[in-house]
Amino acid sequence: MRNRTLVLFGAVTVVALACVAGERVTGSHQEHAGPAANFSNVNDPSKIDLIGLADLVVDTQATQQHWVVRQEKLPYEFCSVQEGGVTPGLRRIIPFTVTTPNSGDADVYVGDPVQHMDPNGDGNQADADGMFEFASCHNHYHFRNYAVYRLIERRADGTDGKVWRTAKKGFCMLDTDPNPRSTYSREQPAGDRNYYACGTTTAHGFQGVSHGWSDTYIFFLGGQFFVLDGGDGQPEVPPGDYWIEVTVNPPFAPERNKPCRFATDANGMCHNFVERSYDNNSMRALVTIGTNSGRSEGPEKDSKILDYEPMKGPAQ
Repeated sequence: MRNRTLVLFGAVTVVALACVAGERVTGSHQEHAGPAANFSNVNDPSKIDLIGLADLVVDTQATQQHWVVRQEKLPYEFCSVQEGGVTPGLRRIIPFTVTTPNSGDADVYVGDPVQHMDPNGDGNQADADGMFEFASCHNHYHFRNYAVYRLIERRADGTDGKVWRTAKKGFCMLDTDPNPRSTYSREQPAGDRNYYACGTTTAHGFQGVSHGWSDTYIFFLGGQFFVLDGGDGQPEVPPGDYWIEVTVNPPFAPERNKPCRFATDANGMCHNFVERSYDNNSMRALVTIGTNSGRSEGPEKDSKILDYEPMKGPAQ
């Protein structure tokens, strides 16, 4: 097993780990459990050489090569329909894939959502750290502020025009695939897969992204789409060229009585994770939306939208 350096976030003492799709974390991964993080030390530049830092990026090629414009029947039962404010029925959408490699030399460690929601374990979530929120449709916790998706009009002069929001509401950080060699990975090949348990309100999870690994949200997962026909209360998206813009670990303003708990950048904005650099957290993929009402626009053509969000696969 490779030697590992961790950047810790939140109170962590993992006591029971339940996994997605019947998998179970073995004892070999217990090295990730530990005491609550000292955030002042994590943010202290003098400590960087001691603990290492994660570095999340967005894989432009993954999105550029995996999107499609098509008609899709979206039933009311889909949580992505309810949470995204989408009118059920036959909708014209553009699903797309997002991959976020960790190219740093430390893990992005999240741990157990239950412990973020109730750090002292007394059953009262008044002391939740703000990293997760309860999603009633899924009956589990949604990770907040992991990534922001935007569909941006590209005007004829190359400038940005109107912006549309996505249906995506929840995320679950997992090691889904190793980083491409010599692209994002500092290790050849990537080391052990360590994080693969989203967790529920009652089952403990184990979330994060190991250095040398990526967290991927495939285009057929729930919420991984923009609605093009106005069926989500936004204006209809006309034919033309657009940017799909993705920002991982995005900046967000501190809320009243809720200062930045985890990381603060040079502009005073909050981030959920300390990173080696925030300058490489965004990417844009250029897509062309035509007038075709069928399933033939874009590189991907043959998969049906599923509603497994924020899981990466069906819960078993």
